Amino acid sequence: DAQAAYESANTLQASALAGVNFMLHTAGWLEGGLSMGYEKFIMDADQAGMLAVMLEGVELSENAQAMDAFREIGPGGHFLGAEHTHANFESAFYRSEIADNNSFEQWEEEGSFDCAMRANLKWKEMLKEYEAPPLDPAIDEALLEFITKRKSEFEDRDY
Repeated sequence: DAQAAYESANTLQASALAGVNFMLHTAGWLEGGLSMGYEKFIMDADQAGMLAVMLEGVELSENAQAMDAFREIGPGGHFLGAEHTHANFESAFYRSEIADNNSFEQWEEEGSFDCAMRANLKWKEMLKEYEAPPLDPAIDEALLEFITKRKSEFEDRDY
């Protein structure tokens, strides 16, 4: 729900701004880690992506400063038709795969899909398209034997 989303966003942002270089359990947690949600995983991963872009800092290259565009357009103009805008608009900002940036009316006309609904579709699409990496059959067999051996060494529990 919205509370879980904003709690995660605040925690992620505070951790990132504090300078951590590794965050374990960044995505999907609910109830303080007692459960997880696929939709929340997708939404949290999206937030982490936004933060990663933010932490890259401000680019100060010639292109990023866009001084040629300022000179081309001049005072009182707009940049929508500028060559610089056309060359850079697709990569200038983080583009979420689950955010809907349409107007409210468009959003309603297209089915009123909220973020959780879009995240639900996204994880299902990702799972459907997943291809397991190649694994040597001997390694696979050794891993399965190891799992079986380890499981036999302790009492089976419901966790």
